[in-house]
Amino acid sequence: MKRRDFLKGVAVAGAAGVVGFPGIWTQRKAAWAANGEIPVGILFSLTGAVAVVERTLHDAALMAIEEINDNGGIHGMRLRPFIEDPASDPATYADRARRLVLRDNCVSVFGSYTSASRQAVLPVVEGRDNLYWYPTLYEGRECSRNVMYGGAVPNQQQQEFVPWLAENFGGRFYLIGNNYVYPREENNVCKMILDQIGGEAVHEEYVPMGHSDFSSVINRIRQTNPDVIFCTLVGDSDVAFQRQFHAAGFDPEQLPVASLTRSEVEVKAMGGAAAAGHFSSAPYFMAHASPENARFVEAYQRKYGSDQVTHFVSEAAYFQVYQFKAAVEQLDPSDITPTNIRAAAVGQTLMAPQGEILIDENLHTHLWPKVAQWDRSGQAKVVLESQERIAPEPYWAYEGQRCTGEGLVTS
Repeated sequence: MKRRDFLKGVAVAGAAGVVGFPGIWTQRKAAWAANGEIPVGILFSLTGAVAVVERTLHDAALMAIEEINDNGGIHGMRLRPFIEDPASDPATYADRARRLVLRDNCVSVFGSYTSASRQAVLPVVEGRDNLYWYPTLYEGRECSRNVMYGGAVPNQQQQEFVPWLAENFGGRFYLIGNNYVYPREENNVCKMILDQIGGEAVHEEYVPMGHSDFSSVINRIRQTNPDVIFCTLVGDSDVAFQRQFHAAGFDPEQLPVASLTRSEVEVKAMGGAAAAGHFSSAPYFMAHASPENARFVEAYQRKYGSDQVTHFVSEAAYFQVYQFKAAVEQLDPSDITPTNIRAAAVGQTLMAPQGEILIDENLHTHLWPKVAQWDRSGQAKVVLESQERIAPEPYWAYEGQRCTGEGLVTS
């Protein structure tokens, strides 16, 4: 639908006494897939504080779309990506999501990295009953029927990681993260586990997004003398912190940084020497050996450059497009709607670069948890991994709450 025709439709609806978008929304079902195209939104930041990560998610999603189109599309229809740059600003995410859903008639939107941006988009997709494909690990404690969650939740990252760290390095943790919901909730989970195993959080603090001067943090680390730095900094902040931590002369064998958010892309930005010896927990690392991952890495580097890296969020940004494809393939073209795609996706398995994954009825993903140690080359060696696919439990740390196919259940 052309924009001028869309605006004309709004005017006609208004003249008929239908006020605003809700009235015309119900008339748009037939336009989800038309003229040999299926419109999808791409909502990753290409500028701003988290662009260092989100540009790679943008690239991975577009690569998957290009591959699908080059292989005949879906039902002979091409995926048409509508691209917006929310510039790392939560309010802009919401505004651009409205454009994609309302103006561009996207049947699904793929996007964002931080929980702050996901939560900004949530009212848009819930209010319009659209579908948001979110590839990032997150803090759990959410049970939307309009979000397809591709990343790890706390039980898939921390359940084995925190006890392993305490056993190998000691139970006195220093918690440092950016000041938004994800670090705070993940740190609540970390403190719960520490309490259960006899450890403690000796200090907990948060800095603004994009924060880059960690001299006072380094001083407090020296004063508190912890056993582990438990890090939930993201993007530019993580890069700046690790460079300064390394420059301060800390020995990772004595005081490791253990991150839930650091991947190959942040390590590439900070330098392998700064990251070497420290740890991350994630379901995927670039060095993972599998035929699917070898094809993914080779295709990504062929397209974007031999010096580029894949990581646990770009992998999910890539495989979620294929999950979308597999769901749409189960539908007749006339039945392509967000709610039908969601129903078709549940229970679906897919051989991803990390292994065979599955979409749970709660719309989260069964994944393969791993703990890895970084080396000077910028790659990670897995030191602990699950021998089976782990089911997502977004309310794992909150007794009496459970996310199900019917939504949140409390008891």
